Amino acid sequence: MLRIGFDAKRLFNNFTGLGNYSRTLVKNLETSYPENSYYLFTPKVKKNSETNYFLNSPNLDLVTPKMGPGAFWRSFTIKKNMKRKKLDLYHGLSHEIPFGVSRTGIKTVVTIHDLIFKFYPEQYGWIDRKLYDIKFKYACEHADRIVAISESTKKDIVKEYQVPAEKISVIYQSCHERFMQEKSDNIKASVLEKYKLPSEYLFYVGSIVERKNLLGIVQAMEKLPPKIDIPLVVVGNGGAYKNKVLQYIKQKQLQQRIHFIAPAFEDLPALYQQASIFIYPSHYEGFGIPILEALFSRTPVITSNTSSLPEAAGKNAYLINPDEPVQMAIGIEHILTDAAFRQTMIEQGYAHAQQFEGERLTQQMMELYEEVIEG
Repeated sequence: MLRIGFDAKRLFNNFTGLGNYSRTLVKNLETSYPENSYYLFTPKVKKNSETNYFLNSPNLDLVTPKMGPGAFWRSFTIKKNMKRKKLDLYHGLSHEIPFGVSRTGIKTVVTIHDLIFKFYPEQYGWIDRKLYDIKFKYACEHADRIVAISESTKKDIVKEYQVPAEKISVIYQSCHERFMQEKSDNIKASVLEKYKLPSEYLFYVGSIVERKNLLGIVQAMEKLPPKIDIPLVVVGNGGAYKNKVLQYIKQKQLQQRIHFIAPAFEDLPALYQQASIFIYPSHYEGFGIPILEALFSRTPVITSNTSSLPEAAGKNAYLINPDEPVQMAIGIEHILTDAAFRQTMIEQGYAHAQQFEGERLTQQMMELYEEVIEG
């Protein structure tokens, strides 16, 4: 029996990429290997439908600080709690491990998702960039093993932090099992009615930040021929960049063709499965979980030919230059007007997604843990 601890801050407080990765991995480990003990270390907890499972499972032990600032505890004084729980291994699920943890004798693994702050520094404040660089560098140097979530991220780590390639294991991520379960026509119809959506639409899910390029989709919509009269449904939050996109939509009088919605977590699978095309023209991703969610939903994917996105989407996705809205528009028209091409994309995309099925990836992670613990 192993005693494994996790940095669960994102698991309990982030409800996009890093949080989804943490929740999916921990639940899959706990389900597949119930003989082990699992400890979730977090400075704070948000209670909702996504975190309820982790607060009520008898095999998951929640560990929080008794006093003092949570950020300091997570980076420094957490080591006392780790030793008290007699951990065999601690997994930093999002880019960092506690400073000085190697002196405890507890083995460590860290997952590095991406190095966005290195390649898009303008999206971060100066202090945040410095802190990230310190934490990422320390984790890469001092963790016993690094998990990269794609070959693309592994290459970035080797280049930016001069880490030996053999120290890094590429273990892909899966998505929540809810996206692998087909919804009935009645459920899909009720979800469409709930959000006042038509039966056909283009779909985007993700943060609304410049790197993810929602404006590129809007510009591609402008270039579609009149016969392709299909709206875009957007799920995601944003600040200044979202305002920029909204201003562009208003300026071009596209308000009737772009729908922003904030669906419940449990409604997302039906929205993916009903979508005509999922579009994700990001400039850079560590992996891109929404692509997996779409592939498991049997929805054709248009995405970028950059960073990790071809890995996630596979050779039967429609790959485009994210700086060329015309390419996106051509792809949309091709998929919507060529039924055989669309069906091939659906079938081959779903087949490609099977390598990201949870059980297989969970086994890879547990084998890595055992290897690290055995030294």
